[in-house]
Amino acid sequence: MSTHSKQKRLTTASIRAMKGKDRVVCLTAYTTPIARLLDPHCDLLLVGDSLGMVLYGMETTVGVTLDMMVAHGRAVMRGASHACVIVDLPFGSYQESKEQAFRSAVRLMQETGCDGVKLEGGEEMAATIAFLTARGVPVFAHVGLMPQLVNTAGGFRSLGHSDEEAAKIRRDALAVAEAGAFAVVVEGTVEPVARDITASLGVPTIGIGASPACDGQVLVSDDMLGLFNDFMPRFVKRFANLGPLVSQAAEAYAEEVRTGKFPAKEHTFQPKR
Repeated sequence: MSTHSKQKRLTTASIRAMKGKDRVVCLTAYTTPIARLLDPHCDLLLVGDSLGMVLYGMETTVGVTLDMMVAHGRAVMRGASHACVIVDLPFGSYQESKEQAFRSAVRLMQETGCDGVKLEGGEEMAATIAFLTARGVPVFAHVGLMPQLVNTAGGFRSLGHSDEEAAKIRRDALAVAEAGAFAVVVEGTVEPVARDITASLGVPTIGIGASPACDGQVLVSDDMLGLFNDFMPRFVKRFANLGPLVSQAAEAYAEEVRTGKFPAKEHTFQPKR
Protein backbone atom coordinates (compact mmCIF):
# COMPACT_ATOMS: atom_id res chain seq x y z
CA MET A 1 0.00 0.00 0.00
CA SER A 2 1.53 3.29 -1.08
CA THR A 3 1.39 6.42 1.04
CA HIS A 4 1.73 10.06 0.14
CA SER A 5 3.22 12.63 2.48
CA LYS A 6 3.46 16.37 2.33
CA GLN A 7 6.64 17.84 0.88
CA LYS A 8 9.17 18.08 3.65
CA ARG A 9 11.06 21.22 4.62
CA LEU A 10 14.64 21.69 3.59
CA THR A 11 16.98 19.86 5.93
CA THR A 12 20.35 20.77 7.40
CA ALA A 13 21.85 18.32 4.92
CA SER A 14 20.15 20.26 2.11
CA ILE A 15 21.70 23.50 3.39
CA ARG A 16 25.15 21.93 3.64
CA ALA A 17 24.85 20.60 0.09
CA MET A 18 24.30 24.13 -1.23
CA LYS A 19 28.01 24.91 -0.70
CA GLY A 20 29.47 26.05 -4.00
CA LYS A 21 26.15 25.66 -5.80
CA ASP A 22 23.40 28.00 -4.63
CA ARG A 23 23.38 31.01 -2.32
CA VAL A 24 21.62 30.33 0.99
CA VAL A 25 18.84 32.82 1.79
CA CYS A 26 18.32 33.21 5.54
CA LEU A 27 16.20 35.56 7.64
CA THR A 28 15.20 35.61 11.28
CA ALA A 29 11.63 34.83 12.27
CA TYR A 30 10.03 34.96 15.71
CA THR A 31 6.27 34.61 15.11
CA THR A 32 3.88 32.46 13.10
CA PRO A 33 2.55 35.24 10.80
CA ILE A 34 6.03 36.45 9.85
CA ALA A 35 7.27 32.90 9.36
CA ARG A 36 4.41 32.26 6.91
CA LEU A 37 5.32 35.35 4.91
CA LEU A 38 9.06 34.64 4.80
CA ASP A 39 8.99 30.85 4.44
CA PRO A 40 8.35 30.60 0.66
CA HIS A 41 11.34 32.82 -0.09
CA CYS A 42 13.92 31.46 2.37
CA ASP A 43 16.09 28.39 2.53
CA LEU A 44 16.68 28.82 6.25
CA LEU A 45 14.65 30.54 8.97
CA LEU A 46 16.56 31.37 12.13
CA VAL A 47 14.72 31.81 15.41
CA GLY A 48 17.44 34.05 16.74
CA ASP A 49 18.01 35.18 20.29
CA SER A 50 18.01 38.64 18.70
CA LEU A 51 14.33 38.46 19.62
CA GLY A 52 15.39 39.72 23.03
CA MET A 53 16.35 43.07 21.52
CA VAL A 54 13.83 43.17 18.67
CA LEU A 55 10.69 41.98 20.46
CA TYR A 56 11.41 42.49 24.15
CA GLY A 57 13.41 45.72 24.16
CA MET A 58 16.49 44.24 25.80
CA GLU A 59 19.83 45.99 25.32
CA THR A 60 21.62 42.71 24.55
CA THR A 61 20.71 39.07 23.93
CA VAL A 62 22.12 37.94 27.29
CA GLY A 63 18.75 38.04 29.07
CA VAL A 64 17.03 35.65 26.65
CA THR A 65 15.97 32.35 28.24
CA LEU A 66 15.50 28.83 26.95
CA ASP A 67 11.77 29.09 27.69
CA MET A 68 11.56 32.13 25.40
CA MET A 69 13.34 30.30 22.60
CA VAL A 70 11.02 27.30 22.97
CA ALA A 71 7.92 29.50 22.76
CA HIS A 72 9.09 31.38 19.68
CA GLY A 73 10.48 28.24 18.07
CA ARG A 74 7.06 26.64 18.32
CA ALA A 75 5.45 29.71 16.81
CA VAL A 76 7.80 29.76 13.83
CA MET A 77 7.40 26.04 13.21
CA ARG A 78 3.64 26.57 12.88
CA GLY A 79 4.31 28.93 10.00
CA ALA A 80 7.10 27.07 8.19
CA SER A 81 6.51 24.43 5.55
CA HIS A 82 9.49 24.97 3.23
CA ALA A 83 12.52 26.47 4.97
CA CYS A 84 14.88 24.65 7.32
CA VAL A 85 14.26 26.04 10.82
CA ILE A 86 17.08 26.54 13.31
CA VAL A 87 16.64 27.84 16.87
CA ASP A 88 19.32 29.65 18.88
CA LEU A 89 20.61 28.20 22.13
CA PRO A 90 20.54 31.25 24.42
CA PHE A 91 23.32 32.47 26.67
CA GLY A 92 23.94 30.19 29.64
CA SER A 93 22.14 27.19 28.19
CA TYR A 94 25.15 25.42 26.67
CA GLN A 95 28.49 26.88 27.80
CA GLU A 96 28.77 25.02 31.11
CA SER A 97 29.34 21.56 29.64
CA LYS A 98 28.73 19.34 26.64
CA GLU A 99 26.04 17.56 28.61
CA GLN A 100 24.23 20.81 29.43
CA ALA A 101 24.36 21.77 25.75
CA PHE A 102 22.90 18.40 24.77
CA ARG A 103 20.03 18.67 27.26
CA SER A 104 19.19 22.18 26.09
CA ALA A 105 19.39 21.21 22.43
CA VAL A 106 17.22 18.15 22.91
CA ARG A 107 14.62 20.25 24.68
CA LEU A 108 14.55 22.76 21.82
CA MET A 109 14.25 20.06 19.18
CA GLN A 110 11.68 17.96 21.02
CA GLU A 111 9.46 20.84 22.13
CA THR A 112 9.57 22.86 18.90
CA GLY A 113 10.19 20.31 16.15
CA CYS A 114 12.99 22.47 14.73
CA ASP A 115 15.69 21.05 12.46
CA GLY A 116 18.71 22.00 14.57
CA VAL A 117 20.25 24.53 16.92
CA LYS A 118 22.70 27.40 16.66
CA LEU A 119 25.37 28.25 19.17
CA GLU A 120 28.10 30.86 19.37
CA GLY A 121 31.79 30.08 19.80
CA GLY A 122 34.83 28.83 17.96
CA GLU A 123 37.69 26.65 19.14
CA GLU A 124 36.36 26.59 22.70
CA MET A 125 33.02 25.14 21.51
CA ALA A 126 34.39 22.63 18.99
CA ALA A 127 34.24 19.71 21.42
CA THR A 128 30.64 20.59 22.30
CA ILE A 129 29.67 20.75 18.62
CA ALA A 130 31.27 17.35 18.02
CA PHE A 131 29.43 15.95 21.05
CA LEU A 132 26.08 17.25 19.79
CA THR A 133 26.44 16.21 16.17
CA ALA A 134 27.59 12.71 17.19
CA ARG A 135 24.30 12.39 19.07
CA GLY A 136 21.97 13.53 16.32
CA VAL A 137 21.80 17.28 16.94
CA PRO A 138 22.57 19.37 13.82
CA VAL A 139 24.56 22.47 14.76
CA PHE A 140 24.69 25.84 13.02
CA ALA A 141 27.89 27.49 14.28
CA HIS A 142 28.60 31.21 14.76
CA VAL A 143 32.01 32.92 14.73
CA GLY A 144 33.38 36.44 14.44
CA LEU A 145 31.29 38.95 16.36
CA MET A 146 29.37 36.98 18.99
CA PRO A 147 26.55 39.01 20.57
CA GLN A 148 26.32 36.74 23.62
CA LEU A 149 29.89 37.75 24.51
CA VAL A 150 29.21 41.47 24.30
CA ASN A 151 30.03 42.01 27.98
CA THR A 152 33.53 40.60 27.63
CA ALA A 153 34.16 41.79 24.07
CA GLY A 154 33.70 45.45 24.92
CA GLY A 155 30.54 46.03 22.91
CA PHE A 156 29.38 45.47 19.35
CA ARG A 157 32.22 46.12 16.89
CA SER A 158 33.63 44.64 13.73
CA LEU A 159 36.48 42.16 14.11
CA GLY A 160 39.46 40.94 12.11
CA HIS A 161 41.26 44.27 11.74
CA SER A 162 44.46 43.01 13.36
CA ASP A 163 46.45 39.97 12.28
CA GLU A 164 45.77 38.40 15.66
CA GLU A 165 42.00 38.86 15.43
CA ALA A 166 41.91 37.62 11.84
CA ALA A 167 43.91 34.50 12.72
CA LYS A 168 41.62 33.77 15.66
CA ILE A 169 38.46 33.99 13.55
CA ARG A 170 40.01 31.74 10.89
CA ARG A 171 40.93 29.16 13.54
CA ASP A 172 37.46 29.36 15.04
CA ALA A 173 35.73 28.82 11.69
CA LEU A 174 37.94 25.85 10.81
CA ALA A 175 37.46 24.30 14.25
CA VAL A 176 33.65 24.41 14.20
CA ALA A 177 33.48 23.13 10.63
CA GLU A 178 35.79 20.23 11.44
CA ALA A 179 33.71 19.50 14.55
CA GLY A 180 30.67 18.85 12.37
CA ALA A 181 28.71 22.11 12.04
CA PHE A 182 26.57 22.00 8.89
CA ALA A 183 27.05 25.75 8.29
CA VAL A 184 28.76 28.71 9.95
CA VAL A 185 27.53 32.25 10.56
CA VAL A 186 30.35 34.76 10.08
CA GLU A 187 29.29 38.00 11.75
CA GLY A 188 30.85 41.45 11.93
CA THR A 189 34.09 40.35 10.27
CA VAL A 190 36.16 42.41 7.85
CA GLU A 191 35.48 41.44 4.26
CA PRO A 192 38.82 39.88 3.22
CA VAL A 193 38.86 37.60 6.26
CA ALA A 194 35.27 36.46 5.69
CA ARG A 195 36.10 35.85 2.03
CA ASP A 196 39.14 33.73 2.93
CA ILE A 197 37.13 31.71 5.46
CA THR A 198 34.44 31.01 2.88
CA ALA A 199 37.03 29.75 0.40
CA SER A 200 38.68 27.52 2.99
CA LEU A 201 35.64 25.78 4.50
CA GLY A 202 33.80 22.78 3.11
CA VAL A 203 30.49 23.93 4.62
CA PRO A 204 28.47 27.05 3.79
CA THR A 205 29.27 30.36 5.43
CA ILE A 206 26.33 32.65 6.13
CA GLY A 207 27.42 36.25 6.31
CA ILE A 208 26.05 39.14 8.31
CA GLY A 209 28.28 42.16 8.15
CA ALA A 210 30.90 39.98 6.46
CA SER A 211 31.40 39.43 2.72
CA PRO A 212 29.32 39.09 -0.46
CA ALA A 213 31.53 36.08 -1.16
CA CYS A 214 29.87 34.16 1.71
CA ASP A 215 27.75 31.22 0.62
CA GLY A 216 24.63 32.90 1.97
CA GLN A 217 23.40 35.91 3.87
CA VAL A 218 21.25 36.48 6.95
CA LEU A 219 19.59 39.61 8.27
CA VAL A 220 17.27 40.28 11.17
CA SER A 221 13.91 40.46 9.41
CA ASP A 222 12.76 43.50 11.37
CA ASP A 223 15.89 45.35 10.23
CA MET A 224 15.35 44.29 6.63
CA LEU A 225 11.69 45.39 6.76
CA GLY A 226 12.35 48.70 8.48
CA LEU A 227 10.35 47.76 11.57
CA PHE A 228 13.20 47.98 14.10
CA ASN A 229 14.26 51.61 14.23
CA ASP A 230 16.29 51.88 17.46
CA PHE A 231 19.46 51.78 15.36
CA MET A 232 20.58 50.45 11.98
CA PRO A 233 23.91 48.62 11.73
CA ARG A 234 26.15 49.43 8.77
CA PHE A 235 25.59 46.00 7.23
CA VAL A 236 21.78 46.31 7.07
CA LYS A 237 19.97 47.14 3.86
CA ARG A 238 16.30 48.02 4.26
CA PHE A 239 14.24 46.42 1.54
CA ALA A 240 11.13 48.14 2.92
CA ASN A 241 10.40 50.87 5.44
CA LEU A 242 7.31 49.55 7.19
CA GLY A 243 7.79 51.37 10.50
CA PRO A 244 6.32 54.71 9.27
CA LEU A 245 3.46 52.84 7.56
CA VAL A 246 2.52 51.17 10.84
CA SER A 247 2.60 54.53 12.61
CA GLN A 248 0.52 56.17 9.89
CA ALA A 249 -2.06 53.39 10.04
CA ALA A 250 -2.30 53.72 13.83
CA GLU A 251 -2.72 57.49 13.47
CA ALA A 252 -5.54 57.07 10.92
CA TYR A 253 -7.24 54.47 13.12
CA ALA A 254 -7.03 56.70 16.19
CA GLU A 255 -8.52 59.62 14.28
CA GLU A 256 -11.47 57.57 13.03
CA VAL A 257 -12.18 56.15 16.48
CA ARG A 258 -12.08 59.60 18.09
CA THR A 259 -14.34 61.15 15.46
CA GLY A 260 -16.78 58.24 15.43
CA LYS A 261 -16.09 57.37 11.79
CA PHE A 262 -15.01 53.85 12.77
CA PRO A 263 -16.69 51.48 13.14
CA ALA A 264 -19.22 52.20 10.39
CA LYS A 265 -22.39 50.21 9.85
CA GLU A 266 -20.60 47.70 7.60
CA HIS A 267 -18.26 46.86 10.48
CA THR A 268 -21.07 45.90 12.86
CA PHE A 269 -23.44 42.95 13.14
CA GLN A 270 -27.11 43.67 12.48
CA PRO A 271 -30.05 41.57 13.72
CA LYS A 272 -31.15 38.77 11.41
CA ARG A 273 -34.77 39.00 10.35
